[in-house]
Amino acid sequence: MRWADGFIAVDWGTTNRRAYMVDAQGSCSSEFEDEKGILSVPSGGFEAAVSEIRERMGDKPMLLAGMVGSNRGWIEVPYAFCPAGLGDLARQLKWSPDGTAALVPGVAYLDERADVMRGEEVQILGAAAAGEIPADCLVCHPGTHNKWIEVRDGRIRSFRTVMTGELFNLLRDRSILSDLLQADVEPSEAFRDGVRRGVAGAALTAELFETRARVLLGRLKPEDGGPFVSGLLIGHDLRVGLEQRSGLPVVVMGRPELTELYAAALEEASVEAVEMDGERAFLAGARKIVELIE
Repeated sequence: MRWADGFIAVDWGTTNRRAYMVDAQGSCSSEFEDEKGILSVPSGGFEAAVSEIRERMGDKPMLLAGMVGSNRGWIEVPYAFCPAGLGDLARQLKWSPDGTAALVPGVAYLDERADVMRGEEVQILGAAAAGEIPADCLVCHPGTHNKWIEVRDGRIRSFRTVMTGELFNLLRDRSILSDLLQADVEPSEAFRDGVRRGVAGAALTAELFETRARVLLGRLKPEDGGPFVSGLLIGHDLRVGLEQRSGLPVVVMGRPELTELYAAALEEASVEAVEMDGERAFLAGARKIVELIE
């Protein structure tokens, strides 16, 4: 197998995986996404799961990023420590026993705080290397665990994770607010009101319960409960992330349905931001890492 003849890039997370066939010209010729994240793979089942990808995409070398390289994935890959660039990722790749798959290390930050990421680093460093984002910027990467990443000279200097998405999911699935949080969230006026309160430092746990009280007493429409709570959580998220800004331009990177919400929230906080598609950034990072392999 020769990487120059094309390769498969896989962003393999906890609950889903996305695979892309990159041809010899560097174009994405096919892709698929499914819900076979690492938690759905049985013990000893990763080699079969990798073979399944090749059956669908072709017998090509494979670059695997994300939680597949964690201690709960296929082969554990030690973290690259900040400040980290694409060269660090390429040097610390870990290879499958047959040498046909390379697993990308995550990135760790350890100073007065401790933090880790797996998967986002390929997108961020790839976008920086491709000139899609400034070499010095603050990247907001929303998801289950939103990350705020300080990029300097095209390298990840530091970052901080906020469990906003996971907290919203827990509230939606298991809390007294569950019935109010089932609809899709749009950047409505209720969402923006929640953002304003969150950014202003409203008492989060008290505001969450008050959301239900306001609905029961007719001060908030039931359909506005979800957008308001989402905005409240994201507003608090912004308070954490923007502490790292230091005048840097802000980029919101990831899935469009999430970047739209965070961009609207940042607008409400009087912060200008640009959106960047995470899939495009991931492919840019995968191509660059493969160049460094060869």
